[in-house]
Amino acid sequence: MRWLAALLLCALAAACAPVPKLPTPAPAAERVTLTPVGYDALAGWAEDTVADALPVLLRSCGLLARLPDHQTVGHQGSAGTVADWRAACRAGERVAPGNHEAVRRFFESWFTPHLVADGDDPVGTFTGYYEAELKGSLRRSGPYQTPLLGKPADLVTVDLGQFRDEWRQETIVGRLDGGRLRPYPDRAHIESGKLGAVAQPILWASDPVDAFMLHIQGSGRVLLDDGGAVRVAYAANNGHKFIGIAKLMIERGLIRPDQASMQAIRVWLRGHPEEARALMAENPRYIFFRLHDGDGPVGAQGVTLAAGRSLAVDPRHVPLGAPLWLDTTEPAGRPLRRLMVAQDTGGAITGPVRGDFFWGYGEEALEKAGRMKSRGRYFLLLPRTRTAPVA
Repeated sequence: MRWLAALLLCALAAACAPVPKLPTPAPAAERVTLTPVGYDALAGWAEDTVADALPVLLRSCGLLARLPDHQTVGHQGSAGTVADWRAACRAGERVAPGNHEAVRRFFESWFTPHLVADGDDPVGTFTGYYEAELKGSLRRSGPYQTPLLGKPADLVTVDLGQFRDEWRQETIVGRLDGGRLRPYPDRAHIESGKLGAVAQPILWASDPVDAFMLHIQGSGRVLLDDGGAVRVAYAANNGHKFIGIAKLMIERGLIRPDQASMQAIRVWLRGHPEEARALMAENPRYIFFRLHDGDGPVGAQGVTLAAGRSLAVDPRHVPLGAPLWLDTTEPAGRPLRRLMVAQDTGGAITGPVRGDFFWGYGEEALEKAGRMKSRGRYFLLLPRTRTAPVA
């Protein structure tokens, strides 16, 4: 893969130059296993209001109309083909909306649950995220000095999945410089203003800490100084690896491990503005945004997320758009067992059994998302007609 990608980049450039680092493949230790089980293995299945998840799934199903039937789904076709999913989706469209028992029968008839494990270990970590809310302005003035940048004109994304099916979800990001593709600048470079006119602000935020939190969440609501409100959605990233500052803060004794919630981190950053600026720059990943007119944030799959039903996953292991039965706990310790749909990704969401639960927007969602770090497991629901992957 690496040598062929290098040849590809040479073909794009005028001369073969040092190339950006390719996306990190799944570590060798990560080995996804899928074990089929019955619905009686899904604790809480009979109690969930599963009809709430059906329209969420159908939003993801709508994307299938753009794809050919023979295209495989999931890593190396582990989730079958588009044709397998299209048949199940069409059946779901015929189910009476709001009828929980009818929806339950639909899933039981069309899907088989599979326990997902990393090798022999089915237990992983589940965190939470939310749609950030911050104050902003359409123009730079007064306290509104932190730009939310749109996608730069010179940013180039190479989708390696166009060249080989097994490279799906693998991309590299850079920019052309003198006919050569080079890595895109990191956060510190971008925030210094050195990109110039190639990246135009779409909004100006009043609080650099809130803007940083927006970068971590990937989307948000901006309350404007004129009394209105707009949503901003993820447009692109600079291709650098995400580095969580919570770990850095704990290592340096700035906060205790039991203080590593988003709320506590936000309070510390606001209370130490000079140190905060340097600390936030140590996360080299930078997000570019676009204005969004929808009724909610848009996930990596390209559909609007649903609070309490959308899950961010590692797409190397779980296909976007697939239903999952989640079995974990809320921050307060109560069981959190419900039908979810994989519709988003995240820089810190890596591994076969790893998920990020979308709680919605606002301070209440932040309160739950910021404290959630639970052990649990999930079951991937695959069409019963699933075409077996080719060996």
